[in-house]
Amino acid sequence: MTKNTHLKWVLRLSALATLAAGLLLAGCSKSDSSGSTGGGGDKPSAGEKTSIQNIGSDTMVNLAQAWAEAYTKVAPSVSVEVSGGGSGIGIAALINGTCDIANSSRQLEPEEVEKCKAKHGHEPKEFMVGYDALSVYVHPTNPLNEISIEELSEIYREGGKIDKWSQLGVTLPGGNDDIIRVSRQNNSGTYHYFRETVVGKKSDFKLGSRDMNGSKDVVELVSRTPGAIGYSGLGYATKQVKILKVARKKGGPYVQPSIPTTLDKSYPIARPMFMYTPGQPPPHVQKYIDWILTEAGQKIVEESGYVPLPKK
Repeated sequence: MTKNTHLKWVLRLSALATLAAGLLLAGCSKSDSSGSTGGGGDKPSAGEKTSIQNIGSDTMVNLAQAWAEAYTKVAPSVSVEVSGGGSGIGIAALINGTCDIANSSRQLEPEEVEKCKAKHGHEPKEFMVGYDALSVYVHPTNPLNEISIEELSEIYREGGKIDKWSQLGVTLPGGNDDIIRVSRQNNSGTYHYFRETVVGKKSDFKLGSRDMNGSKDVVELVSRTPGAIGYSGLGYATKQVKILKVARKKGGPYVQPSIPTTLDKSYPIARPMFMYTPGQPPPHVQKYIDWILTEAGQKIVEESGYVPLPKK
């Protein structure tokens, strides 16, 4: 083979290698269709899914998951990723910019609004998405049927004088008289709401309560503990626990938590549920929240055991 012929073969092989590399690179770029835009990046191309990160309230986590699953049929190109951990976790993610929507069973504190404003340059936007009738649970064998906020405060408040079931006029089967207090950890919006509404804003909880990570955990512990009392969302009610009627003051009227008693405000420890975004949400997030506020979205609130917003 002459020198010129050899050079021609080398150039041909080099050109073929370059063409093959180009085709391979193009094939790789076409196969990547799992991208996520999260909190409002560029509009995804065809075949890609837009992700919405939804973090926060453990009270709302089952409801949020139900919304997310139903929304896949409404907007198949949008994937709503839900995680709980407590309202405090969601609010921290909102401030840090690591979520698109924070779920909270309490309103933001003024200092949290300021932190969010300092981080993002504007105040967070609040959306009320339903109500929860915070319920008081006891074991089914407990003969108690009703309780007042005053009595609950005496049970849970530091310095409170009620520690025995006999002080409430009941005798438990088996003769155990000690009240076992089941509560939530302090990153919970439910914990903060119960403290403000029942225990007292300037009071602390008694030491020695069983502080649970989640709403479901509270109900499960009460269901297997005859001497226990606990508080959790109405949506976590099961046949293995009893829900007490609650009065503002001892002597009544005692009110059962329900949709009507929440909406007419006769049930004394009902509260709104919120979603927060770090400012005006991008279009795909706004569309999701708008859908939650529709009749279809609010029907899921009721089906999940919570109280939908009143119809306008």
